[in-house]
Amino acid sequence: MRKTKYSWRAFVGRGSKWDNMSTENARMLPKAMHEERKKQEAKRRGKLKTVAGKLLKAMASGKEAAEGKAGSEDVAGNVLKMATSRKEVKGETPAEEIICRCIEEGKFFEACDRIYDLEHSGSSGVGKSESLYTLLAERMWTVVEEAFSGTGMISLEALQSVGESLKWEKQKEAEWLSSGQEMESVSTWSPNFWRKDLEEKLTHHMTNQIPLLGSSSNTDETALKQHLSQLETVFLPDLEHRSGVFKEAGLLVTYARCCHTSLSSHLSTLTDNNHFSFSQCLLVYEWVLKMYKSGSETCLRSSQTPQHNLSLGVQCLVWIILKTEEKLLAVARKEVGKALREAFDIGKPPCADTAVIQILTEKTEAACRVSESLSEKVEAVCLEECLSFLESYENEVRSFFQLDGCLGICSGLRILENCCILRTVWHKLTYICSASTSQDVKVNGFLDRMEDEITEHFLQTITSKVKGSLKEHFKKFDSGFDHILESLKQSFLAFGKKKSETYKALVKAVNTIVVTEYLQALLTASRKPSSVRRRRIISKIEEDHRMLQTVFEVCLGPAAGPLKDPIKAILELIQTSNAEGMKIALLPILKEFPTLRKEHLNAVLDIKDSLSREDRAALLKAFHDNCRESETEANLLFADIEVKPRKCGLCGCLCC
Repeated sequence: MRKTKYSWRAFVGRGSKWDNMSTENARMLPKAMHEERKKQEAKRRGKLKTVAGKLLKAMASGKEAAEGKAGSEDVAGNVLKMATSRKEVKGETPAEEIICRCIEEGKFFEACDRIYDLEHSGSSGVGKSESLYTLLAERMWTVVEEAFSGTGMISLEALQSVGESLKWEKQKEAEWLSSGQEMESVSTWSPNFWRKDLEEKLTHHMTNQIPLLGSSSNTDETALKQHLSQLETVFLPDLEHRSGVFKEAGLLVTYARCCHTSLSSHLSTLTDNNHFSFSQCLLVYEWVLKMYKSGSETCLRSSQTPQHNLSLGVQCLVWIILKTEEKLLAVARKEVGKALREAFDIGKPPCADTAVIQILTEKTEAACRVSESLSEKVEAVCLEECLSFLESYENEVRSFFQLDGCLGICSGLRILENCCILRTVWHKLTYICSASTSQDVKVNGFLDRMEDEITEHFLQTITSKVKGSLKEHFKKFDSGFDHILESLKQSFLAFGKKKSETYKALVKAVNTIVVTEYLQALLTASRKPSSVRRRRIISKIEEDHRMLQTVFEVCLGPAAGPLKDPIKAILELIQTSNAEGMKIALLPILKEFPTLRKEHLNAVLDIKDSLSREDRAALLKAFHDNCRESETEANLLFADIEVKPRKCGLCGCLCC
């Protein structure tokens, strides 16, 4: 804003003496000169009306457009009349002229008193006082702006008068309130807004002095460090250097408040940027903390100001620190949540548990280098976000079940592996971080619940797929059963947490399902097959058994040894050449699989080629003599295999 000189004498008239002289001289002027003087007077009045209208726009801004326009013109006309009223009482200078002269000379405090007296002189003084208050405020802000920018020839007395005018406003407001005036009258009084207007304008000028950071969307840490360094070495010292004249004028407290406002507003703008990362917010936090610890409060060094002013600076910096910390924690929460969602995306392969631990601890470690208390808060936020993620992940998995219906083998194992990773991560975090007992219980509850639900859905999927592939397995050349086994093998081999108990228990459960469904299909195949078909079935059993052994030995490793193998036992039974040998082979089967029933044995013997009626009867008798029923046995493999009993044996009786 450039410096503006107001011609206050031209605005209100030159006084009574000038009026008398101009009247007498006019009579002596030739007609041409008289006409020229009239033109100049009309031109001066037009300019005056234009200036008055502009100066009074602020008063008309609260009104409606049409009413405001008419009002501005009326007020401008009134001011013009005021300027052309040379004398109210002959021989006295008008009050308006004296006030305008005070404003022009920078005697703002004196002008305040005179306007106040005019305001209370009668109803006509109220309208005049409002326009004069507006002129006074604009001139004061011009003085403050020129004092801050260092331009122009503003005297210290004029700036001191600005401070005195602000004190005068507070005093008059207090007197007004103590006299029982209505609050509405006080709140709409023009000088009541001076202090706020001054702080807004001064803060705006200070903010314009802040060095530019550049594009906020792609600011890197190097550019941010350079910007903060400029604030520390250029911006703040410059503000402090400019503060001297304001201190002498008694406006240092207001000046310091504006310094703090502009700085805090700028830092808030920086950290509120959506593109700002945690590390960038941490740089800002560290810088403000450094300013606080070093005592470099803008314009409020203890050697320059009283103690109560210094405390104002400390409070401001503490407020900035708290606001920056709030933003920092919010960004930490946001980034941790996003990283966890990406790491445990159901559609992507699971990530390593070390990467997840880094997600949850790297921010805490970075904050620890700045402040231990900040580190504790960041750690707490990261743990809370981990709990929040687990809850949302559980809901996501349930939604996935509902949308996908039958969970795929690969998807199910991926989700289960994610649960194993989360369990491992949380276990390690309890040693690294200060997780509470309630958090530990909550996390383990989430994981237990998710593992149970996912395992149940996964095993249901396996049962459905295996059952479907075995439906025509012993009738068709390619039923798809081998493809199911290969898919299981590849999926289990891709599982990263093979040493976990969850993985081992899952593979064993899948083995039980596959064997059970296989035996169900084998024992319910069409009865009394031909010799050719019997040999084909036995050959298929041998091939399938080798494949099953390979799959589960590869997937389980040494743990595959203790697995029960009823298919092998059945092969040994039906491949034994004589009845006595079959009796011997039957005994370990009855011992290992006590839930084997008579109809099961009959179905197995139907597969045996060239078995005489007598040999069958002998084997059934051996079964009857050695079978034992027990509900407490651990291996209940045959318990759920349903085989319709034969109506009669080959001999026509019910014994076989």
